[in-house]
Amino acid sequence: MNANLEQIKQEIISGAEELNSSKEVYEFKKKFLDGKTGKIGLLMKEMKNIAPEERANYGKGVNELKEWALGYLGELDVKMKAKELQDRYESEKIDISLPAVASEQGNLHPITLIRNQLIDIFSGMGFEVFEGTEIETDYYNFTALNTPQDHPARDMQDTFYLSPEFLLRTQTSAGQIHVMENKKPPIKILSPGKVFRSDDDATHSPMFTQMEGLVVDKGITLCDLQGMLDVFVKKVYGEGTKTRLRPSYFPFTEPSVEVDCSCFECGGTGCKLCKGTGWIEILGAGVVNKKVLENCGIDSEEYSGLAFGIGIERTAMLKYGINNIKHLFESDLRVLKQLND
Repeated sequence: MNANLEQIKQEIISGAEELNSSKEVYEFKKKFLDGKTGKIGLLMKEMKNIAPEERANYGKGVNELKEWALGYLGELDVKMKAKELQDRYESEKIDISLPAVASEQGNLHPITLIRNQLIDIFSGMGFEVFEGTEIETDYYNFTALNTPQDHPARDMQDTFYLSPEFLLRTQTSAGQIHVMENKKPPIKILSPGKVFRSDDDATHSPMFTQMEGLVVDKGITLCDLQGMLDVFVKKVYGEGTKTRLRPSYFPFTEPSVEVDCSCFECGGTGCKLCKGTGWIEILGAGVVNKKVLENCGIDSEEYSGLAFGIGIERTAMLKYGINNIKHLFESDLRVLKQLND
């Protein structure tokens, strides 16, 4: 009996040397001291098999082993927990003498910066903001804007059709029709938003941001248009910037013009940005076609209007010197960190 008890004691001592955590101590302690399955607990169940005259000594020996094991493993558990606590303190220690981790200041995306700037500029001229829906009907996107049925812009390769009737708008000009149908002149609105066209290269994207401007009132002419755009280019590209109008064609304006601004990089003397011409094309515009006014129930003999469409990505690329439109959609921090108005 004494040899068996001594064997268990030595097993506890040798096993304890391999323990590395309080959790392991708990499991090891349970292996020996659990009342039902522990090795010392099972010794007490052997009492019935011991001769009556030896039971007292047997019980005393088992109890002494149990008390020793409780004390020995309890002391080991205290030491292990103290070591674990010290290790935790060391791992969480903070050197308050070290410099703080630098936090960078964020800034708005260039498209957001330009969009906000344009709204500020034209709001100062009395424009209100109207945001239409990105899904439009063929009528609002084409027919009401005097776009013929055989016009190339209606082709499947240029327009994302959802059905024969519905499509992803190709221009925010559709918003001016909604406004003119529901509001009597005078009208002065900006319609910013995403538009969609099947086009993809370094300067074009299938999705981009456009800002349509519309003015309808009595006596509106191209002179009013150029006056507004002169203010726009001076605010965005610098005080010395000028505009010029070149004849063009759009179904919803007559006359129609392409608008150029003098190169703000070289001052008009000719450089790589303006391809040596001294001028940069920035937007399309014109006087609202009488048919468009009449489609919306506006008397074209009494009222006239002007409209212009600004590509926000193009404006941002010119202002910030970005040579690939993809940079505006990839969220590359190396690009965005350079832009901070």
